[in-house]
Amino acid sequence: MDLRKLKKLIELVEESGIVELEIAEGEEKVRISKAGTSMSAPGYTWMPAVQTDAIPIAQGQVQASTDVAHSEVPDTKSAVPNGHVVKSPMVGTFYRAPSPGASPFVEVGQTVKVGDTLCIIEAMKLLNEIEADKNGVIKAILVENGQPVEYGEHLFIIQ
Repeated sequence: MDLRKLKKLIELVEESGIVELEIAEGEEKVRISKAGTSMSAPGYTWMPAVQTDAIPIAQGQVQASTDVAHSEVPDTKSAVPNGHVVKSPMVGTFYRAPSPGASPFVEVGQTVKVGDTLCIIEAMKLLNEIEADKNGVIKAILVENGQPVEYGEHLFIIQ
């Protein structure tokens, strides 16, 4: 992706009310996100899939983000209790309940059977129910409601 496209994307993010924009072009992936709103000049992060150099651009910062991406996402794998891990089958937004204000599908300590709905992951405006793939008791819920999840990210522990 060339520098002119990146500058244009940054301008679009600045002018609009969006906080984050992610675009994939071939094998390159770019994520531009505004830093905290209390800063006078917004910060941006460029996250290429292949490139490892850092290149500064106007009012922002371009970073190779293999290290950045791992530092922003808590490492749930190291603090996971023993048991069966239910992983995210897709990238999307994690929801514990079917609608805002509704009770969550499951709580810690609740017994579940294979096929019981554990959560919803919204991906591209589609709501995907994630079901238990093992009978047992929910020992941990590892993601907060409304948070983005990555493919393979740990969601629940069932014992």
